Amino acid sequence: MSEMDEMKSEGPTENPAELVSEGRAVSRRDFLKMAGIAGATVGVGAGLSGILAACGGAEETTTTTAGATTTTAGATTTTAGATTTVSAGPETGREIKIGFVDPLTGGIAAFGIPGQYCAERWREVAGDGMVFGDGKQHPVNIVVKDSQSDGSRAAQVAGDLITQDKVDIIFAAATPDTVNPVADQAEALQCPCISTDCPMEPYYFGRGATPDKPFKWTYHMFWGLTELVGSSMNLWAQVETNKKVGAIWPNDPDGNAFRPGYKTAAEPLGYTIIDAGSFQTGTEDFTFAISEFKKAGCEILTGVPIPPDFTNFWKQAIQQGWQPKLVDIAKPALFPSAMEAIGQVALGIGGPSWWHPTYPFKSSLTGETCQEIALDFEKRTEQQWQQPLLHYIMFEAAVDVLKRTKNLDDKEEIIANVATIKLADSIGGPIDFTAPVKMGTLHPVPNVVGTPHFAGQWMKGTQNPWDIKAWQFDLIPRNNIFAPTLTVTGPYVPMPITS
Repeated sequence: MSEMDEMKSEGPTENPAELVSEGRAVSRRDFLKMAGIAGATVGVGAGLSGILAACGGAEETTTTTAGATTTTAGATTTTAGATTTVSAGPETGREIKIGFVDPLTGGIAAFGIPGQYCAERWREVAGDGMVFGDGKQHPVNIVVKDSQSDGSRAAQVAGDLITQDKVDIIFAAATPDTVNPVADQAEALQCPCISTDCPMEPYYFGRGATPDKPFKWTYHMFWGLTELVGSSMNLWAQVETNKKVGAIWPNDPDGNAFRPGYKTAAEPLGYTIIDAGSFQTGTEDFTFAISEFKKAGCEILTGVPIPPDFTNFWKQAIQQGWQPKLVDIAKPALFPSAMEAIGQVALGIGGPSWWHPTYPFKSSLTGETCQEIALDFEKRTEQQWQQPLLHYIMFEAAVDVLKRTKNLDDKEEIIANVATIKLADSIGGPIDFTAPVKMGTLHPVPNVVGTPHFAGQWMKGTQNPWDIKAWQFDLIPRNNIFAPTLTVTGPYVPMPITS
């Protein structure tokens, strides 16, 4: 029996996909409850289990742990009499503070679970302290603040971390709604900032930089529209369609950046983009878009809504009798929880993807492979691995910087070392800010280094070596033109028509 036949035999499921060419309405709160992430909070003692226990409107969540600093003197005594040799450990240095702004609650709270797993792992790596460039052993304090999935809140807590907590470095991840306001505060307040998980263009150009006028205090590791759109065009070409594409672009930084990028790339290839128009995050009735897509006969769906919004859209599309042959949707396709919230009709949904357990990379901090990190996440959280585990690379970069910084009180020296990060290993692959700057390469602008990107598709799950069990869905790589070391297991499988 073929892969598609097997899926059809299970009932009204939806199907999966391939390579490179190219869902009844629910409230956002209901969605988060279904996904098990509403009101996520984390406490120092609770670790990741604290995130998974909360459901509802959590308060501000911050976590700070500083490993107790100990310096041991090992003593060796010889048998020749009274000779005793004592070797002293490194001198204890001051506490190093690293701030992390993460969406633990709100519409994009799904990003917060893997983000807080990363914070827990960073604390474990730091342990009782780490020896940095001044030769001293420093306790490391990871201070986490909840952005509540709100840009204004992200800016506020970032300012607090810099001006009140006096962090030495600040981290940000999870879409432009989090990253950009944090980075803007860091730039204004002159604090070294390392970030990820936000496309390059809204991060760099959207904040006002140009190729010859870069930022000083903010550096970023992630792919851009070149990879995103190129991968989509490759994916779309894998399925025979009428080349009519329905697009749902929210009125947010991602939607406003993706809209022109896709139009510019798709139209010369013969695709017609049917743009349903900007909509506000939290929209619950998508009839306006579905009706337009049905009328135009669209056979491809693309867009970048938050997961709760897409749950509403897709279930309504099924109810109203519109099903495209190919779904290439950003953000929701990152999360197995989003697919589970939709149910069996999520089978076959694909989208932009950027981390996978089969990446042939390893941690520069522990030597763990991507597969080992994914499995460890599942064991600790009892949830399926998730792509924002890539957030781990921020601490990998920060440790490299601090180990090369001799005066940790000099932020000018710290940021100079951020600008020269060169890691042969990270769980996101090599990171090299010293490479020549050229658009179209992995170092397109001074403040950004690219990470791998591929198109994935959600298929029926089986137990993999990186899984604690067989999950409902598995993310299958369908192309690797921007992730050449990733193994592709077949082309995109067209969505089944169940109506």
